Amino acid sequence: MTGPAAFAATFAALYAAHSFGDHWVQTHGQACAKGATSQSGRLACLRHVATLTATKAVALALVIAVTGLTVSLVPVAVGLTIDAVSHYWADRRAPLARLAERIGKGDFYRLGAPRPGTDDAPHLGTGAYALDQSWHHLWLFIAALIIAA
Repeated sequence: MTGPAAFAATFAALYAAHSFGDHWVQTHGQACAKGATSQSGRLACLRHVATLTATKAVALALVIAVTGLTVSLVPVAVGLTIDAVSHYWADRRAPLARLAERIGKGDFYRLGAPRPGTDDAPHLGTGAYALDQSWHHLWLFIAALIIAA
């Protein structure tokens, strides 16, 4: 399998693994702590990204085993590393919020966020979540291009 088919299979594996790893593999503690500005917040985010990257590696290995996809180890390592670094950056929350503000997406980023001083619970329909996931999808695309090249 080469060219477009290799890219499609790689992207599909990474995308499915991302969705599963970001929502099912990530622990509640990691999800709650990963944006904290403390050492424990950085470690929670690092643990989340490590398990997420392992989930993506397993999915890619399954695609290789089932389809016969041929990939080289170096592009796989580079692609997964770039994806992991970009994921960590965004999941620390403040950097993505600053980027959204800087490019005029701050109002969208705050859409659906809890009102200060209330017990409102954020839900998956927030602007922050949409920007977070679209950021991750872009880097999955880039990683798949690197891996399949």
